[in-house]
Order: sequence, then C-alpha cells, then structure tokens
Amino acid sequence: MAKQNQYFPQSRPHPGETLAEKLEEMEMGPKEFALRTGKPEKTIIAILKGESSITTDMAVQFENVTKIPANFWMNHQRGYDEFVAREKRQEVIEEAVAWSRQFPLADLIKKRWLPPVSTIQEKTTAMLDFFGFSNHTAWENYYFKQQLKVAFRISLAQTNEPYAISAWLRKGELQAAELEANDYSEKKFKEVLPELKSIMAKHPADFFNQLQRICLGAGVKVVHTPCIKNAPISGSTRWLNDTPFIQLTGRYNRNDSFWFTFFHEAGHILLHGKKDIFLEKVEYTDKDLEKEQQADEFACKWTLTDDEEAKILEATPLNEEVIRDFAKKFNTHPAIIIGRLQHKKLIPYSFGREYFEPVIFE
Repeated sequence: MAKQNQYFPQSRPHPGETLAEKLEEMEMGPKEFALRTGKPEKTIIAILKGESSITTDMAVQFENVTKIPANFWMNHQRGYDEFVAREKRQEVIEEAVAWSRQFPLADLIKKRWLPPVSTIQEKTTAMLDFFGFSNHTAWENYYFKQQLKVAFRISLAQTNEPYAISAWLRKGELQAAELEANDYSEKKFKEVLPELKSIMAKHPADFFNQLQRICLGAGVKVVHTPCIKNAPISGSTRWLNDTPFIQLTGRYNRNDSFWFTFFHEAGHILLHGKKDIFLEKVEYTDKDLEKEQQADEFACKWTLTDDEEAKILEATPLNEEVIRDFAKKFNTHPAIIIGRLQHKKLIPYSFGREYFEPVIFE
C-alpha cells in the first residue's frame, strides 16, 4: 500500500558541494586534499563535481582531514542517493500512469483493495504496491508474457479485461496468504466432499465458514473475492506452490450457481495437474475445453447426477412438493434441481423462485 505521512525533500545537494565549501574554508585545493587523504586527485575532483560518491572508507579519511565526523559524510551521501533513487522512482511512476488507468481504480478503492488516495500518481504507486511489482513492465512480463511460468502459467493478453482480471486474481493471492492450511491430501479432500455436499443441501447461514474450514483441513485454500468492475468471473482454480487454491466470487448471488462453481473448481483440483490455471466464465487462449467439460461432469456428480435428473423428470407433473422430496432423497438443495431444469429450459423461470438462496459471506 502507499505509505502515508512521510516527508521527502524536493532537492538534496550532492556531498561534493559540502566538501567544496569546506575545502574553500580550509583554503585547500583538491590536489592537496587528495594527497592528505591518500586518494587519487581525479577521484576527489569527480566527487566535487557530483560525479562520484563518497564511500565509507573515504568518509573515514575525510574525517581525519576535515575534522567532520565520518558518519556526517556517510549520511550525506546516503541522503543524496535516496533522493536520486526517488527521483528515478517518480519517473517510473509517471511512465506507469497510463497502465494504471486501465484498472477500475475507483472500484478498487471503494472495496478498500487500494488506499483512499487522490492523485493518479498516488493511485499508480498503490497499484504497483498491490501487485508487488517495481514497475508496470514487470506486470506485463508476469501476466502477458508468462516469464515466471512456475507462478502464472497462462497469458491474460487475449482476455477482454486483463487488467481487472489480474487485480481480482492478485487479491485472491493476498487473501490466500492469510490462511493457514494443512498439507494437501488428495485422499482427505475426496473424503470431505460428502460433508460439503451436505452443507450444500442445507445451505446454512455460515455455509462459507464451514466450507473454508473443512477445505483447509484437507489442504485446500478457498476464498471469496467479490466481483469487481470489468471482471465478469465466477471462479478460479490454481496451485500456489504445493497448495491448491479455489477463488470464488459468488456471482449471480444464488446458491445453486455458487455450489456448482465450487464443485467444478474442486474437479479441476482432483482431475487435473498443478500446471493448469482455470478461469470460469472468461475466454482465454489457453483454455482447455475438454478439461472444462470434465470439471462440469464432476460438479454434476456432486450436485445432481444425470441419473437423478432423469428420475426427477419421470415424476410428472412436477411441483414444488415433488422437488422438495427429491432434494431430500438425493441430499441436494431444491435450488440445485430447479436451477438445472431451468437452465435446460425444462421448466419455466417463474417456477420455484423462492428456493434460490443468496450467498452471504460476512
């Protein structure tokens, strides 16, 4: 985050200027000073011109001749070097302004992902801090050119909103870093899926806390990252080092959509390797449609199987009581059944609206 309430001087003289003033006061020329300090005359001249730095060794030698403590010269040089570095940093910020304008800055500030700063330079600095990059070129190398493929293996360059999507993904990483998970166990994760299915069927008020806690016990991190402007995404699965990570938005604010997305992402973890990154409801060049279909089939297995769906359709006429009975029989939620049949246009969208429950995370 951008750092507040720090003072940085608008200008800072090179220590060579102070040295020149002191030599004038001592009525000593650079040649004699070089001789007395045991340094080459050309080095002393370069310092006086502001073209070279005073080293720690020089500072000690200067102390003997000028009677000014070595730490004065060292602090003077350090202050000047920091000033120059900050000047260069400001140039980097200015170069990144156009890059930062590509993000939904107002929304990121509103959601408190960025500090409430006002100038575009401050917002640009905050964006770089948020991503943990020193310049915007590093962001492009990471998210577009995949120069660190061990961490991010797909390119966002061909997505419609790469900037917003990258911000959403980054927020998830920051959230995941705050969670402590057991070592991942595929066996344990498979074992807890029936328990998670039962939570889905009941959808209690603290459903997400239960979901997150159980998954952490199996070594899987799950976070809720709300949607941001220009990032129409439902969820994502990737591995952070050796830990599988599921990031969900709760898009559509419906329990049937949320749980299908979760089990879809769980399918990616159990069916596919660590090298893949999956983004749901987003088109990108590296998207593997076969793996997406496999994850859909996995989600159907844990929400409502094709055989269960067929048995429901055999029961005519369908009414809400029948739906409730089947939901109890198959250990699922009525909204799962209704949502599936509506999606396939087998029942009208007006049917059973009251069974859809919102997904409230806090």
